[in-house]
Amino acid sequence: MQAISLTLYIDGNCPLCVAEAKRLRAWDRHGRLAFVDIAQPDFDPVPLGTDLAALNRQIHAWTADGRCLIGIDTLVAAYAAVGKGWMVAPLRVPMLRPFFRAAYRAFARNRMRLSRWAIVGTRTECTTQACRFKMD
Repeated sequence: MQAISLTLYIDGNCPLCVAEAKRLRAWDRHGRLAFVDIAQPDFDPVPLGTDLAALNRQIHAWTADGRCLIGIDTLVAAYAAVGKGWMVAPLRVPMLRPFFRAAYRAFARNRMRLSRWAIVGTRTECTTQACRFKMD
C-alpha cells in the first residue's frame, strides 16, 4: 500500500460531490486518496491557508508535497491517482482547458441545484439535513 498522494476537500452536503468521492474511493485500491468533509461543523480551513468560501466555490486538493490543486486540476490528479486518468484526458488538452475550467466553475456554482435534480430526483428546495449524504 502506498502513502496518500492526494487529499481532496469535499462538500459533504453536496450529493453529487459525495457520489463522486464514493466512486473515487471505490477505485482507490492502493489508498492514494484521502477525503475531508468541509461541511463538518469542526472543519477548520485556516491551516490550509484558505477559507471555506473558496473551498465551496471549487473543489480543492493538496498533494503529499504540499501543492494546492483547484477545480479541474484536482479532478485530473484524483483520477490519475486511481488509475482512471484516461477518463479525464480531455481536461488535459491545452486548447480545451479554458472551456473545461469555465464549465466546471459553472457546475460548481450550481452543484446543489443539480444534485437535487440529478440524484435526489426532486426540484424542490431541500434543507442541509435532508440533502446530507454520508461520505463513508
